[in-house]
Amino acid sequence: MYSSHTLADSNLIHQKPAIVLLENICKVYGVGDTEVRALAGVNLSVEEGEYCSIMGASGSGKSTAMNVIGCLDRPTSGHYYLDRVDVSQLVDADLARIRNLKLGFVFQQFHLLPQLTALENVMLPMVYAGVASNERRDRAIAALTRVGLANRLNNRPNQLSGGQQQRVAIARAIVNRPVLLLADEPTGALDSKTTQEVMDIFTELNESGITIVMVTHEPDVARQTRRIVWFRDGEVIHANLAPEDIAGIAG
Repeated sequence: MYSSHTLADSNLIHQKPAIVLLENICKVYGVGDTEVRALAGVNLSVEEGEYCSIMGASGSGKSTAMNVIGCLDRPTSGHYYLDRVDVSQLVDADLARIRNLKLGFVFQQFHLLPQLTALENVMLPMVYAGVASNERRDRAIAALTRVGLANRLNNRPNQLSGGQQQRVAIARAIVNRPVLLLADEPTGALDSKTTQEVMDIFTELNESGITIVMVTHEPDVARQTRRIVWFRDGEVIHANLAPEDIAGIAG
């Protein structure tokens, strides 16, 4: 099993200041005539405290890159250092523990358990993280208060609007105090007004020091991040676009 002590002892030889460091990452699906190179030698770093978005056309590799960064998939080759630990080829049990302890996820679909209240949904990751039961409630209330839902603790998902459900999902993502918050099309199911409310929360979280990487196809969303990474054909073609630079770029 993974332990922070043993893994640190064996992997902390690579001292980089980045939270995310991808070195020549390739991801290949299939073999022979069916081979698809989803990622073709990607190099990318995200420093602590950054707020960046990943963009690109369908099939560009952005979702595959997010899966690798989120330890949901392993690269075929190359190295991925998450918080200075090489997680490229860890076994499933170790990756699961890394995801729970170091990463927070927000998806387009909220993935809340319908039978649980907002408070119980937010408390759940702390069960798997081994947080003491008397601490879980306090931390969950603090996270929900942070996203403006202090008055919705006991509501179930079907009693909440889409925007409120996404706020619960964000609270759940930050409650274990991850080193990296990953958001995959987090506004894709929301209207424009609610989108802005959710983006304001992400901005506030980043200003408080949380590192955020967001995949989006919406230019108006990407422009609210501080740096844009553009993928095409499995490669990073622009690694440091400013928000004002994305107009007119072809995917």
